[in-house]
Amino acid sequence: MRIIAFVTETATPTRILEHVGTPTTGPVLSAAPGPPAWEETIDQTPVFGPLAAAPEPVFEFDQTVTW
Repeated sequence: MRIIAFVTETATPTRILEHVGTPTTGPVLSAAPGPPAWEETIDQTPVFGPLAAAPEPVFEFDQTVTW
């Protein structure tokens, strides 16, 4: 898709929408819903301890750049 025009004034689009019979304002925004209520507790223990080393990667990844 390509932008071919950009409307900076609201008078003309408002007149067009009123003539066609469509609303000139956007829908009313409602509040976002809250977090879900969990019935069971979630285990939040860390997978790795603070002194544990991260596991070694399974693959070898070379980040060198050759031009």
